[in-house]
Amino acid sequence: MTGRFDPRGAIPGVQFRGFKHGGSNTGVQTRRFNPGGSVRVVALGLAAVIVAAIAASPISGQSPAAADFPEFVEIPAGPFIMGADSAVDPRASGNEKWSPAQGEGTVDLPAFFMARHEVTVAQFTAFVRATSARIDPNALAGPPAHPVTLVSWPNALAYCRWLESVLAKGPGPAGDRVRAGWRVTLPTEAQWEKAARGTDRRAYPWGDQPRKDRANFEGTGTTPVGQYACPECPYGLADMSGNVWEWASSPYQPYPYDPSDDRAKLDADALWVMRGGHFGDPARQVRTTTRGAADPGARRAFIGFRVALVPR
Repeated sequence: MTGRFDPRGAIPGVQFRGFKHGGSNTGVQTRRFNPGGSVRVVALGLAAVIVAAIAASPISGQSPAAADFPEFVEIPAGPFIMGADSAVDPRASGNEKWSPAQGEGTVDLPAFFMARHEVTVAQFTAFVRATSARIDPNALAGPPAHPVTLVSWPNALAYCRWLESVLAKGPGPAGDRVRAGWRVTLPTEAQWEKAARGTDRRAYPWGDQPRKDRANFEGTGTTPVGQYACPECPYGLADMSGNVWEWASSPYQPYPYDPSDDRAKLDADALWVMRGGHFGDPARQVRTTTRGAADPGARRAFIGFRVALVPR
């Protein structure tokens, strides 16, 4: 595998392979998950190159309008139950189990903020116009209020870095937190799951049974973000089930989840977690504990992202 990395886009001449485990397989080549250890791809230090390139990517350009910013919702500090056991919930896949002897685990997280909606085509367009980032042009072809898709993991992280730089110069609570040292990034796998299910172990953001009036799944395409009301959702977030898979900042590893390990290996070659399922997935795959992953360069019409504001 060879090729020169362009910090604004893909790696010319390099083909990326998608991955799924317990998730969608629409148009994605699958690879077997090794339960005995982390999945790592020997790719000439690819993830390390990506992280370095994102740090050097341009962030200057015209300032976006306030409407181009995500709306952040606070997820309070405290423990929650993570994972699922197929012995208790037959819908659960093997990679959702906490350990051979334990179906679920408890993770205690500090407070953070999660975007209420997935990043939209309009919001991502503001980033591209401001930075001249090289992306798949089809990513900007969708309706402005729909979630952006066809974005790679480094595309998503570059958007986070740009948004952080813009918020740091602006007024409001989000800007105040950035100036105080908080950062805009993709959520970790644990942050995503707590934001989706709250603290009562629910299988879906609204409860334990699938509801077609609460999320976009078993369908044919994306819908505008926030189209499905979810008054029962624990923190008022929209589309945590269905619409598009959402990139996370966590490398794909077997449980139990370890926050120190999760952050320590961001410079290693890895598959990266995706959560939430997408518009074409069955109900089983849009549960709050469903885990999927992909190579960082994967761009698919069913993969998007949302951002988090987290303490350093």
